[in-house]
Amino acid sequence: MGKKVLVVDDDPDARLFNITVVEECNYTPLEAADGEEGLKLVKQEKPDLVILDVFMPRQTGIRLYRELKTDKRFKNIHIIMLSGIPKKTFLRSQKALTEFGEQEVPEPEAYLEKPVEPGELMQTLKQILE
Repeated sequence: MGKKVLVVDDDPDARLFNITVVEECNYTPLEAADGEEGLKLVKQEKPDLVILDVFMPRQTGIRLYRELKTDKRFKNIHIIMLSGIPKKTFLRSQKALTEFGEQEVPEPEAYLEKPVEPGELMQTLKQILE
């Protein structure tokens, strides 16, 4: 297993599903239950890609995404947003934060809405990492 993929989701079933897909693609899975834990793992492990849920306790995916994309150490890490909320809502949240004086951030490489089919997630992972 070569490339590292960090799965950040507070739902244990969603994490297990995503980790299973990551393993099926022959990538090394890492997992975190919230944004704080996810950021700590990003700093320690330097994953190639993060699969990130939007709504989580302690630190949301919205904040973690923004933090990763505005920190020069992490901005090149690929991110797949995987959430039950529509992409439009996520993008509005990023725009609102930018209007409050925060740095503008690019859109994620991929935004998939839950529930996602295993084949769709697998294809997205491979498109981004290979």
